[in-house]
Amino acid sequence: MLNHVFLGTNDVEKSRQFYNATMGAIGVNPVNELPHATIYANEGGAVAVGKPANGEVANPSNGATLGLKASSYDEVNAWHAAGLANGGTDEGAPGVRENSPGQMYGAYLRDPDGNKVCVFCPNENA
Repeated sequence: MLNHVFLGTNDVEKSRQFYNATMGAIGVNPVNELPHATIYANEGGAVAVGKPANGEVANPSNGATLGLKASSYDEVNAWHAAGLANGGTDEGAPGVRENSPGQMYGAYLRDPDGNKVCVFCPNENA
């Protein structure tokens, strides 16, 4: 169902640092680093982070969250720690999300531009 997601940024290098660290923690590396954007991809689709094509200021969408997959609790924990160490802010520490389908294990961050991003993996104790 998903082909790609594009998130806007006002600082490509700051976003590249954040996303290289967080995406790398879940095993996804950049496939293309352009002056205006970075693209991350695997068999599950692609995430691009860059300057808006219309030249206007990027801003986060109210209520939107980019949800990513991890394969283990360790990946979720590493993703969250990498984000905090690279300009992200905490929106929900790693832990079991009781209200998620299957009570998955996940964590939430805001990227340097304020976009809300999360990562989830199956509950290892379910």
